[in-house]
Amino acid sequence: MIRAKGAEVVIVYTTFPGDGDPGAFSRVLVSERLAACVTTQTGLTSVYRWQNDVEEATEYQLMIKTTVDRVGQLKQRVGELHPYEVPEFLVLPIKDGTAKYVDWVAESTRAEARTG
Repeated sequence: MIRAKGAEVVIVYTTFPGDGDPGAFSRVLVSERLAACVTTQTGLTSVYRWQNDVEEATEYQLMIKTTVDRVGQLKQRVGELHPYEVPEFLVLPIKDGTAKYVDWVAESTRAEARTG
C-alpha cells in the first residue's frame, strides 16, 4: 500500500439508493474529514440476494478516498447515515499513485487539531 505523509491511502466503496441524495451523504463525510473526496457514479443497476429473494435496484456507486487511519470512524459514520440496513463497505488498498494526490488525501482527512 502506498504511504502519504505517514498515512496509508485506501478507497472505500459503498452503494446508495437511486432515489436517495448521495450528494448530501458525501458532503457530510468530506466536511467531517472522513473522506478527501467522494466520487458518485450514476445509472447503475444492482442485482443481489436479500432475505432469500433476488432483488434488482437502481443505485449510485460511491468511491470514497480516505486513509487507513480514518476507516474505523468512516465505517461508524456510514452506518449512522446510510439508509440501508446493511450498507456495502469495502476497503481497497492503493498500490501506487502520484505523491501529490496521495499527500492531498492524507492532508484532507487529517483530524483537525483541537484547541483549548
